[in-house]
Amino acid sequence: MAIAATLTLFLAACTGGALDRLGGEPPPAGEPVQPAQIGAGQVRVGLILPLSAQGNAGVAATSMKNAAEMALAEFKEPNIQLLVKDDGGTPQGAQAAAQQALAEGAEIIIGPLFAQSVSAVGGVARQRNIPVIAFSTDASVAARGVYLLSFLPESDVKRIVDFSISRGKRSFAALLPDNAYGAVIEAAFQQEVARRGGRVIALEKYPLDPARMGDAVRRIAQASNRADAIFIPDGADAVPQVVQQLAANNVNLKRVQLLGTGLWDEQRIFETQDLAGGWYAAPDNAGFRSFAQRYRSRYGQEPVRTATLAYDAVALVAALVKTQGAQRFSEQILTNASGFAGIDGVFRFKSDGTNERGLAVLRVAPGGGQPVSPAPKAF
Repeated sequence: MAIAATLTLFLAACTGGALDRLGGEPPPAGEPVQPAQIGAGQVRVGLILPLSAQGNAGVAATSMKNAAEMALAEFKEPNIQLLVKDDGGTPQGAQAAAQQALAEGAEIIIGPLFAQSVSAVGGVARQRNIPVIAFSTDASVAARGVYLLSFLPESDVKRIVDFSISRGKRSFAALLPDNAYGAVIEAAFQQEVARRGGRVIALEKYPLDPARMGDAVRRIAQASNRADAIFIPDGADAVPQVVQQLAANNVNLKRVQLLGTGLWDEQRIFETQDLAGGWYAAPDNAGFRSFAQRYRSRYGQEPVRTATLAYDAVALVAALVKTQGAQRFSEQILTNASGFAGIDGVFRFKSDGTNERGLAVLRVAPGGGQPVSPAPKAF
């Protein structure tokens, strides 16, 4: 469709709840951040973030607000005005923020970040038939009209399973964290392996306490001689210890293929010798590197990894305003099957509010992830 090509050009010219990568429930809020406006365009857009939340949530929110501002600055003649609202990291705050944004004439809402807050905003926006583009990684809060522009775990699983089977892997073992992220990953992993005709020969969950991982690791080690690959979808706080314990249990890490998700895209993973050669699915990092360089030049600090989501959301909204007239935020436009191109590659919203992303498969190496299968340029 012409819309996809148009938006690809515009977005390129501007040159992701319990499952949120920041952690589980957001921390307590500090002093509320006063509302602000960014830009002077005619189309009003709500931007709801936990700006006053303590800890990593507040840091991420500030970085995402900066990225939204940067998107406006880099877009040629954006005809939008961002109505910045602080939700304090709570559903009640998010609901109030949405009500304020809508009262001020917002035609679409960007944010919030946490799952329960997304549900609260969706409830308010739905009554007015106003769409939401939110950032939670919990697919259960997606809905018709509430679209998640985030790095969904299900996308990582689908990509890494598809690629592994294309490379001849048929029998899989898995070691999963015993938390909400692990539960989502488990369901997606079982489904995708079955869909592609593979077999899950062993699956174990380990507790968050590293000292208590041993039993789960031993059971997988015993089954590993029947596995072509072992899937360990967790971050750098756990994966190096899991792999170290696998090696201690005589698993031949040169024979069995180690697999991960985008949580592997971290320096501590790259520096773990036992993980060298492991495969994981993640966005192509070239876009983020360019974005981060521009962000540092503008703000004098590093962006959080999820800052690109706010940038892409604002760039997308600005492009739709510029090209799509009165129907700019309609379901038909937002769920265009050809999708859009952003900092982290191509993406598209599904009618149920979830998304699909064009992900790369990378290989763990000391200097960082090395592409073994490039991200698709189009759907």
